[in-house]
Amino acid sequence: MMRSLFSGVSGLQNHQTRMDVIGNNISNINTTGFKRNRVNFQDMLYQQLQGAARPTDDLGGVNPKEVGLGMSVASIDTLHIQGALQATGVQTDLAITGNGFFVLDDAGTQLYTRAGAFSIDAEGIMVNPANGMKVMGWMASEIEGYNVLDVSSPVEQLEIPVGGKDPARATTMVNFACNLDKRIPELSETPTGDEILRSTWSTTMAIYDSFGDKHDLQVQFTRVPGTANSWNANVIVNPQSEIPTNTSIGFGDEAPAAGGPASFIVNFSNNGTLLSAEDGAGNVSGASGSVQMNVAFDVQTATPNEDGTLVRQEFVLNLGQVGGLTNSITQYAEASSTKMVEQDGRTMGYLENFKIDQSGIITGVYSNGTTRTLGQVAMASFPNQGGLEKAGDNTFRVSNNSGLANIGPSGIAGKGKIVAGALEMSNVDMADQFVDMIVTQRGFQANSKTIQTADQLLQELLTLKR
Repeated sequence: MMRSLFSGVSGLQNHQTRMDVIGNNISNINTTGFKRNRVNFQDMLYQQLQGAARPTDDLGGVNPKEVGLGMSVASIDTLHIQGALQATGVQTDLAITGNGFFVLDDAGTQLYTRAGAFSIDAEGIMVNPANGMKVMGWMASEIEGYNVLDVSSPVEQLEIPVGGKDPARATTMVNFACNLDKRIPELSETPTGDEILRSTWSTTMAIYDSFGDKHDLQVQFTRVPGTANSWNANVIVNPQSEIPTNTSIGFGDEAPAAGGPASFIVNFSNNGTLLSAEDGAGNVSGASGSVQMNVAFDVQTATPNEDGTLVRQEFVLNLGQVGGLTNSITQYAEASSTKMVEQDGRTMGYLENFKIDQSGIITGVYSNGTTRTLGQVAMASFPNQGGLEKAGDNTFRVSNNSGLANIGPSGIAGKGKIVAGALEMSNVDMADQFVDMIVTQRGFQANSKTIQTADQLLQELLTLKR
């Protein structure tokens, strides 16, 4: 009889534990990134009244007689089921679709979370504003003018320097493309002004010096008299300037000297594709497959050299590939459209905005129109994410049964994708929790009845003497 009392007590205690878990789930129904818990029960010890007997020639086997001593909590599982995504429009809000966790630094301790309600603090560090934990990832480093991410290195805090400067960069390459009209008439031996105008195609583009000052680069293409597939290209920087920039053209290792020729010849094949280019000294470009010419001009605003000469800026005119079509100049019987399509110089700019893509790469947008990779948000995955311990503040920590964190970029080694401008909602299902609450209440009620009935039996036993 006492066994039934203690069985009922174990039922009350453990159903109360289950009710505690349900209450915690419901209280966190609107907690960002929360993962609900589930309680599993198991029966406990058994008192054996009679053991089992094997069958004999005369009698069959006898089953054991056992009385249970109650129940216990087998496990409290964390269900890492995907929660619904809620769009917020805040660029620093991040959500994960699939497996994985964001990595946070809590004063030197690594914690992990699915709640991506992040922001930028006063020093430009990406943090969780609720507790100041820093979001971890990799910062880009500049190598030969390009920003490179090394995701094999240890994770570090992410800094987004809003208002930071993007330095000016001098133009080193100008790319050409499109077409020169084959139908433009050849010049006569003594061309008139109108004839030159009709036989010339001009294109202009802005280039920049090392200060970020803008200069106008003008290239005029004119049919060479007496030829079918050759054009003379005259190059000048700042054609409207009162002070000449002494633009010069050359091909080879040495920079064009001031006072040299400012033109070169472009040759096409009978197929209409680019063949070669020839500078004023007879040097031919195109043997390596690329047709390029070196250009130099005086930078009037720069401090003169020690010998008193003006500083000259050099860059390359890239006309395209020999025999190329897409990114090269051609000569077909179609309207002229040749232009300078791209140059790599820029003025100074300030970081005005940034965006985060599904790989977690943070790209800065600068006022000078350039974009630059700033860093990348790290993600962690685990062999057994159900083994993680909840550490409060929507975070998890590594346990003995979770396995070590595998930290890397999103979309690799089982990690999910990052969605910027959204948050993952709690995965608590209210209907499921209410039904579970009813079942738990009935279980608690039934166990209390067991104790009441056992108490009545004991009372009857005590009154037998009367």
